Amino acid sequence: MARREISAGCVVYRKQGEVAEVALIQPRDRAAWSLPKGLIERGETPEHAAIREAQEETGLSCDILRRIDTIKYSYIAKWENPPTRIFKVVTFFLSRFTGGDMGKHDHEVDRVEWFAVDDAIHRATYPQEREILRKAETLIRREAM
Repeated sequence: MARREISAGCVVYRKQGEVAEVALIQPRDRAAWSLPKGLIERGETPEHAAIREAQEETGLSCDILRRIDTIKYSYIAKWENPPTRIFKVVTFFLSRFTGGDMGKHDHEVDRVEWFAVDDAIHRATYPQEREILRKAETLIRREAM
């Protein structure tokens, strides 16, 4: 069995003085650090899905500034019966933090934390998400000019 999933996500950032910080999530029952993302619902734009998923998974609200890039990967959902190969396409957007409370994330997430961008790049578990963070870092620097 196999299926394709189309998702969207955000690199939510804020400036703390001269330091740009981004929000990373630790999904429930996993040691991974990753970016907030999730399925695009029927009738929803990728941008709206990215904002919604960021709010659900981090408790934070944000405004989209621009598209960063799209990644593709596959994995096996071993919890499904029978196990299913998922082919996933995720478009990420750079977004500016506008408010919210990290304590109000949903049940799919154990932790949400702010990290300086350099630290986030090193902590992010998945190589393609580290590359998204590198691209976001360049865009954030341009926003500051």
